[in-house]
Amino acid sequence: MLKYVKEKIDKNHWLKANYGIEREVLRVNGNGELALSNHPAIFGDKINNPYITTDFSESQIEMITPVFDNVEDVYKFMNSLYDIVTEEIGDEYLWPQSMTCLIYDENKIPIAKYNKNKKGKEAEEYRKKLIEKYGKKKQLISGIHYNFSFNERLIKKLYKQLKKEKESYESFKNNIYLKITRNYLRYRWLIIYLLGASPVLHDTYISNNNYEFEEISHKTFSNNKAVSYRNGKNGYRNKIDFLPNYNSVEEYVESLKNFISEGVIDSHKELYSQIRLKPKNNENFFDSLLNDGINYLEYRSIDINPFEKSGISLDDLYFIQVFNIYLLLKEESSYMEWQKEALENQNIISNFGQENVQLKKDGKCISRNDWALEILKDINNINDELNLERKDAVDLMIKKVKNTELTYSYRILKKIKEEGYVKGFLSLSKEYKENAYNNRFKFEVYEDLELSTQILIKEAIKRGIKFSIIDRNDNFISLEKDKKIEYIKQATKTSKDNYSSVLIMENKVVTKKVLENNNINVPKGNEFISLDEAISMMDEFIDKPIVVKPKSTNFGIGISIFTEKYGKEDLVSALKMAFKHDTTVLVEEFIKGKEYRFLVINDEVVGVLHRVPANVVGDGVNNINTLVKIKNQDPLRGYHYRTPLEKINLDENAKLFLKQQNKDFTYVPKKDEVVYLRENSNISTGGDSIDYTDDIPEIFKNIAVKSVKAVNAKICGVDMILEDYKDENSLYAIIELNFNPAIHIHSYPYKGIERKIAEKILKLLEFI
Repeated sequence: MLKYVKEKIDKNHWLKANYGIEREVLRVNGNGELALSNHPAIFGDKINNPYITTDFSESQIEMITPVFDNVEDVYKFMNSLYDIVTEEIGDEYLWPQSMTCLIYDENKIPIAKYNKNKKGKEAEEYRKKLIEKYGKKKQLISGIHYNFSFNERLIKKLYKQLKKEKESYESFKNNIYLKITRNYLRYRWLIIYLLGASPVLHDTYISNNNYEFEEISHKTFSNNKAVSYRNGKNGYRNKIDFLPNYNSVEEYVESLKNFISEGVIDSHKELYSQIRLKPKNNENFFDSLLNDGINYLEYRSIDINPFEKSGISLDDLYFIQVFNIYLLLKEESSYMEWQKEALENQNIISNFGQENVQLKKDGKCISRNDWALEILKDINNINDELNLERKDAVDLMIKKVKNTELTYSYRILKKIKEEGYVKGFLSLSKEYKENAYNNRFKFEVYEDLELSTQILIKEAIKRGIKFSIIDRNDNFISLEKDKKIEYIKQATKTSKDNYSSVLIMENKVVTKKVLENNNINVPKGNEFISLDEAISMMDEFIDKPIVVKPKSTNFGIGISIFTEKYGKEDLVSALKMAFKHDTTVLVEEFIKGKEYRFLVINDEVVGVLHRVPANVVGDGVNNINTLVKIKNQDPLRGYHYRTPLEKINLDENAKLFLKQQNKDFTYVPKKDEVVYLRENSNISTGGDSIDYTDDIPEIFKNIAVKSVKAVNAKICGVDMILEDYKDENSLYAIIELNFNPAIHIHSYPYKGIERKIAEKILKLLEFI
C-alpha cells in the first residue's frame, strides 16, 4: 500500500488534513489550591461559547480551537486561547498538568452551572450522575483531546483506487477511520510513553486510596516508574473496562447501546475510551453516526505537557501527523484478543513505563524499547517514502525511547523532587501568565492581520462570538452569534456607518465645510489642484506656520508641517510630496498647541490619546541614525499596524524636518536631549501614544462627539488641537476626522491606561 500511495498521492494531501484540540485546565489560587470562584462571566454562556467553556466544574475551563488544515495554526491558536483566558482570571492561575491541584475538601468542588433551558438542565443533571458514580475529584483530571480527520480529497483518491467491488464511498470512509481506530488502540501505549506527563500524585488526591507509593517530595508520591497516572488505574476511567465493537459503525453503535441498556453507563459520553468516533451531529449521536458516518476521530490519551503553555508541543503535533498515516497504512494483526492486550499494555506503560518493561504483542512478550523502535523505524520509513519532512520529530521520539531522561515524565519527576509539587508546577503557571501579559496584544495565528483586527477577534472569542476570516489580505472578517452576523473591515468599518459619512470624512475639504456649518472650529486654508498653482501663490503663506497635506490622506502620509523659518525650496518639496498622494493639496494654517486623538464610538468618547511625534533621546555618543535603530528594536514596534507602535522611518519627511532645526541624520544629540524627527504625531510614522482619556475636560469630549454627529458617523477618530487641555476655555480646532481609526493605539498605549475598545465595538454591533 505504501508503494501505491507514494506514486499516486502528493505529500500535501497527507499533511493538509483537519486538526483541532480541546484542552481542559483547572483554575487555582496562588497557593496551588483549586479556585472555588465562578467561571468568569466575561466568557458568556458556557454552552454556546465555541472556544472557552467549562468541563465538569466551574473551576475547570475547557479551551477549544477551531478546525485548521495545519497543526502549526492549531498550536498557535491554543497558545492565544491560553493568553486570553489567563488575562481574565485576575490573580488566579491555570494549573499546568493533568493530575489535580490541591483539593482539601472534595465536597467543595463546584460543578458547572448552566442556564435554565433544557440543554443547561441536562448538562447539570449529567454531572450530578457522574458524582454519584465516580465522585468529584477524579472529574478534575484534565487532558488534551486531539481531533483529527483526513482531507476529503485524500479519501476520494484512496477510494478511487482501493475500493472493494460495490463498496460505497461512505462505507469506504468509515472503514478507513475504523482501521485507524483499531490500530490507535493497539499502539496507544507508544503515545502514552512519548507524551505521558503525569507521573506524580499529591496527597490530597490519593488520601482516600490504598495504593502504595514512595513520598518523593512533601506530600507528593510516585513509584518513580510511572509515565501517566492519568492513563493508569489511578486516572479517570470507567468502573469496568469496556471493549466496544469496532468492526463497523453499526456494530459500534449496537455495542454502546447495549452498555447503556445494561445500566453500566448512562450515555455514550460516559464511555471513557482512549479514542472516540465522532459524528457530524453530536446532539443526535447514534443516528448521525449511522446516517452520516464517522466525521472525525478524537484521541484521548494525551496528557497536558507542563513544559508548554499550550499543553502540547509542536514537535508532538508533527509526530502525531505521521503516526496517523502509520495507523492507516499499517496492516492489522489477526490476533483475536487484541483489545484486552492493548488495554494491558496501556496499564503497564502508564504505571511502569519509565522502565524497559515487557509488553504483549499478539500474545508474545516484547520489550518496550524493541517494539517502540520497530514502530518508529516504520514511521520514519513512511516519512521518507512520502517526503513528509517530519524526520526531526520522529528522531526526537527515537531519542526518548533510547533515553528515558528525555521524556516529560522523567523531567517532571526531577523537577518536583527538586522544587516540590506546588512550587514546581505553579512556577510554570506564573511564567506562562507573565508571558501572556507580555504578548497580550498578539494573536499568534493572525499576526499578519492589522493589530486592530486581531484585538477585535480576541474580544469576540472571549465572549463566545464566532468569527471567520473573509479576506485575510483586506482584514475583512465576520462575527456571528445567535444567528446574527456582521461583516467588518479593519475592525472599525462596519454596517453602522453609512457610505456618505465615509465619503465626507475621506474628503478633508468637505469635512471642514460640514464642521464649519455646525459651528466647530477648523483651520483656515487654501486648496490647490496643481503644483504650479500652489507655487504661484506661495508668497501668501511663506514664512507663516502652515501644514501641507493631500486632500485625501490617512496615517499622516504625505503631510509636512512648518513651524519655524523655512525656504521656498522646502515648501516646493513639501508640495511635490503631497501631490504624489493626491491630485488636490491643502495648505492650512498651523494651529498652536498639542494634538489629541479622540476616539468616538456610538456617541461616546472611549479613548483620548496624545500622540508624541517620532523622536529619539540622546546619549551623547550615538547619532540620530543609530539612535533610531536602537529604538526600533523595541518589541512593541513593528510594521503595518501589527504592533502597538510603528518603527521610525528616516524618510524624506524626517530629513526635511531636521533641516529646519539645522540637523541631519548624522547629528549626535547631547545626553537626554530629545530630538523630534517630524512634526506630525501619527503613530503610523513612529510616534509614541500617551493616554489622556481621564484627563481631558468634558467640554472637549462633547465637541468631539458633536463633530462626529455632524457627519452622522458611529465610529470616528477626531484629531483635535488644544493649546492647553487643562483649560476648558482653551483655543481648539478640529484638524481631521478619520473614518477608519485604529483601535490598537488606545488598547495598548505607549504610556497610560489600556482601554477596552473592542468591547465598545461589539456593543455598538449589538453582540453584547
